[in-house]
Amino acid sequence: MKNYKTLFALVIMILILSATVSIAGILTSQNPEHYSFTAITKETVTIYGTGIYKNDSVSVVAQGIASDMVTLFLAVPATAIALFLSNKNSFRAQLTLTGLIGYFLYTYMSYTFLWNYNPLFILYTALMSLSLFAFIFAMTSFELTTITQRFSDKFPIKRISGYLIAISILLALLWLGKLAPTFGGAVPAGLEHYTTLIIQGMDLGFIVPAGLITAYLLIKRRALGYLLSSVLIVKGIAMLIAISMMIVNMMIQGVNVGWIEIVMFFGFTAYSFFNYTLLLKYTH
Repeated sequence: MKNYKTLFALVIMILILSATVSIAGILTSQNPEHYSFTAITKETVTIYGTGIYKNDSVSVVAQGIASDMVTLFLAVPATAIALFLSNKNSFRAQLTLTGLIGYFLYTYMSYTFLWNYNPLFILYTALMSLSLFAFIFAMTSFELTTITQRFSDKFPIKRISGYLIAISILLALLWLGKLAPTFGGAVPAGLEHYTTLIIQGMDLGFIVPAGLITAYLLIKRRALGYLLSSVLIVKGIAMLIAISMMIVNMMIQGVNVGWIEIVMFFGFTAYSFFNYTLLLKYTH
């Protein structure tokens, strides 16, 4: 694997820092002390009141703690294993590692810009930067001229591209539906005391276009389409597991969650696992 030593150093730093901030988020968020706060939009928001996330809302903290748990107990060990196997010239491990780095990039970009300022801000920023450059190194470690040879002729192009198109369109409709009332001057649901919709902006600006462009490239049987679709499948599994756990924790905390979001995210989580089995089956 090209640039392995550099990538190894970057990923090790990501694993150490992400485990550190995840543990801090989980352990300092016990025994919440909720209180009400009136936002500039006149919305009354329930603030968590305890730990690193003390100035954030109950809804967002429920999501953050779930994300921290998925990162600590799933993403960190899975990435460590993929990092080790990728040095053994395992193509599947290289794809998995790249997708997991994409998960860290998305997660800590959102942490950097979403959370109210807390003492871990500099670590979130470092993780965002490390993940960005690790992702660049991981992507450029593949030889595009030969990558299609690593995929079987039976690789389910229509199934995978259809999945990417479906999740991109549904995600766009979900968030645009949330934004639609604001065109008439209404405050977007879920804004609470935050200044803007970070996750929706990231999804509409990065994830939706990436899914549609990748589907097009895959249908055209372009080498980059094979690579990006594999990376998005892996990143999607990690992210969708995190989102599913966020939904569960929000419901436990008494936060209202729409049934459309529940069905959509849990359904795509299960289907993403199926697509990953296909990825393992039809690559070598």
